[in-house]
Amino acid sequence: MEQQTESKKFLIQAAWKEVSEVYTFLETSEQGLSIKQVEERRKRDNPLLEKREDTIWYRIRRAFLNPFTGVLIFLAGISFLTNHWMQADEQRNLYSSFILLIMVFVSGGIRLIQEMKSHHASEEMERLIHTNVKVKRGGVLLEVAAEELVPGDCVYVMPGSRIPADLRLTNTQDLFLSQAAVSGESAIVEKNSRKYEGEIQRSPIYYPNLVFMGTTVISGKGEGVVLASGRNTLYGKSYMEGIRSSDGFEKGANSIARVMLKFMFVLVPIVFVVSGITKGNWLEAFLFAVSVAVGLMPEMLPMVITACLAKGSLQLSKKKTLIKNMNSMQGFGSMDVLCIDKTGTITNETMILEYYMDILGNDSKMVLNYAYLNSFYHSGIRNPIDEAVLKCSEMPDKQDYYETLTETYQKKDEIPFDYERKCVSVLIEDQKGRQELVLKGEPDAVLKCCDRVEYQNQILPIQDDAKKNMDEIIGEMLEDGMKVIAVAKKEMITTGEITCADENHMILLGYLTFFDAPKKSAKEAIKKLRDLEVRTKILTGDRKDVALSVCQRVGVNCSRILTGQEIENLEESQLQTAVEYGEVFAELTPNQKVEIIQVLRENGHTVGFLGDGLNDVPAICEADVGISVDTAVDAAKDAADVVLLDKDLNVLEEGILEGRKTFINMSKYIRITASSNFGNIFSIVCASAFLPFLPMTAIQLLLLNLLYDTLCIVLPWDLVDPEDYRKPREWSGKTLGRFMRWFGPISSAFDILTFLFLYFILCPSVCGGVTFDGLSDPAMIARYITVFQTGWFLESMWSQILILQMLRTAKIPFIQSRPSKSVVIITALGVVVFSGITMLPLGTILGLTTLPAGYFVFLFVVVLVYMFLTNRIKRRYVKQYHELI
Repeated sequence: MEQQTESKKFLIQAAWKEVSEVYTFLETSEQGLSIKQVEERRKRDNPLLEKREDTIWYRIRRAFLNPFTGVLIFLAGISFLTNHWMQADEQRNLYSSFILLIMVFVSGGIRLIQEMKSHHASEEMERLIHTNVKVKRGGVLLEVAAEELVPGDCVYVMPGSRIPADLRLTNTQDLFLSQAAVSGESAIVEKNSRKYEGEIQRSPIYYPNLVFMGTTVISGKGEGVVLASGRNTLYGKSYMEGIRSSDGFEKGANSIARVMLKFMFVLVPIVFVVSGITKGNWLEAFLFAVSVAVGLMPEMLPMVITACLAKGSLQLSKKKTLIKNMNSMQGFGSMDVLCIDKTGTITNETMILEYYMDILGNDSKMVLNYAYLNSFYHSGIRNPIDEAVLKCSEMPDKQDYYETLTETYQKKDEIPFDYERKCVSVLIEDQKGRQELVLKGEPDAVLKCCDRVEYQNQILPIQDDAKKNMDEIIGEMLEDGMKVIAVAKKEMITTGEITCADENHMILLGYLTFFDAPKKSAKEAIKKLRDLEVRTKILTGDRKDVALSVCQRVGVNCSRILTGQEIENLEESQLQTAVEYGEVFAELTPNQKVEIIQVLRENGHTVGFLGDGLNDVPAICEADVGISVDTAVDAAKDAADVVLLDKDLNVLEEGILEGRKTFINMSKYIRITASSNFGNIFSIVCASAFLPFLPMTAIQLLLLNLLYDTLCIVLPWDLVDPEDYRKPREWSGKTLGRFMRWFGPISSAFDILTFLFLYFILCPSVCGGVTFDGLSDPAMIARYITVFQTGWFLESMWSQILILQMLRTAKIPFIQSRPSKSVVIITALGVVVFSGITMLPLGTILGLTTLPAGYFVFLFVVVLVYMFLTNRIKRRYVKQYHELI
């Protein structure tokens, strides 16, 4: 808050003064900053410069300083005090502390390596979709990444670009901006480079010579000097952190965390109290309870999720889909509604000018000429309509004609296009000084501004009959799927500046019609999305008749079609129903697109939006997954989570499939680990209540957890059953608790069976045929406990590792569903290597020992029956809840 206040003071100074007077480090010239100055300002410890947090040291801290390693370090400290500091010289040992610290380095190192790989993959993809900014440095125009800007840089902005930093304008040409991203106001504002001499404004955003990061250029051009960049801008921090109203990934992760915490808060205190009462050692019980808490949480979840997301992102990059925000991979997995703009998505990006006609449908070169001048001179983003009009100059023997036309008329001013007016005006002046205002836009919007028509060189008032005839002509063209644009003009006497108030008493000249052909691949792509249970909704600003014609050709259900006007007239409850069941929405403003997405999200849907224009930016930001294309305007690409290298719905379909596979592999780890850990902890509660000693030491429990989680790194590379990714899945913890309650107790049942075998059969067999209660020799007591703890350590490890194979699929593993080779190899090696730990000197240090061969026969039978029973219960679970594993 304090930083924003300082920024406001600084920017207000910049508005009132020339740039060179604000701060000495903002001095600029026609040559721009030198390369040396740029480097100095990057290194300078200046409060207005952003400090990079994403450094190697930051990642190291994040890898090694987390709750899991924190508990390990805490236990290592307690172990040092109890086993070394507080013991006599002959009884001191540092083995436990040493082993715990090794576990810290192993877990932290694994996470660091995975995050480094993911970071590298993310950087590689970012290079492909970086937003570059045109900057003058050392007298040379360069393109640099937006985040590389420093105060003092001279930046050039143009239509469609997003302002990359807070700028003081030094030169402008008909510059109009949308400040909705930072002010919430949809109105388009004009900016200039003149020194401000008016009254003090309540906010820097209202000064005409200041522009702010996050705002978008609608039309015109400009130059400005960077005052602040990144998080140091006036609205930078809130804009960068809150560009989305909510984050589905974070919501899902929080939901899962809440489920795990509920189980932990119930079970951990029980373990502590029961162990303390039965064993009489409250310090040991406390350490054990802390280990249980760690054991219950899937602490490697961030690393496994990162690995899954990174792998999925790399796979998508090979399929012409670049992921800017890796968390949006989850959105692909759970997206069940895809909203798309019509133009360029289900239709071709280029339009063809079919006819130019007067008000009664006759060919009219005058209409084409005025439309050409309007398209040639307006400085907004070139759209398919303008491109089609300007291509007239490429017709045979027409190049000289249109060159002469543009030399005869010069531009004086303009009013850019906006989605409320739905038209654009240009003021032109001929060589004799005669000025004309030329208006081009949607027929209804233009007709509202006209009270006369020109037909065969006669100016006539618009009568009701004439208006009816014009509506019929337009209606016939719209029914044929044509895009219709009206053109009007009037003479003006001005000082060279025009406003929206001048758009009245116009003379209607005629119409342009364009053919917007559907893509050949659109029909098939929409069918594929429907097969994936992704509902497609068309959100377009085009006329209802045009949208209806195009959508019918590509197989979109048009039985429920709504216009923006009809949406405005609906009550809230009616709007909920209309948006839920409607498939095509036409004549929409950008705000109405946002409203429709908000309603869909309130109805519980995960919504994606695909668009490429300025009018699509608000909707891209509002959707759970914002999607754009590499040919889109900069503002749309900046706001999007996903960028398609090919504007084709087939590419998006492949992205959805890959996103679902990634999502499923993440869910596997969470569900399997959570249920397995819950079963182990439930077993510990039961054992602690009846055993006179701990069933497993704290260090053994932590080691078991670490070894299991280390093996889970392979899950991102597992294969996924086709049935699993045929429908979207929700990323949340809603069913996690139920899954844990179904499958956790199964492992507990076999744990208890193992406890009985160990306590009454195996341990007495190696301790003279006597149970624990009959022992008095301390050596035999220690031997009895060590054999028991080793036996349960092995059973827990075998069952946890092999249950991966059972719960990774809803089918019969190995027969109906084959895991990837890497999963098979790693799990097999895990069983062999981790069993071997008990036979090595390291096992002795950990309190483990070599067990008789007969125990492994028992263990093999128990695990085999456990896997068989789990598979049977899994089939019942899927049948009862209609939920895939």
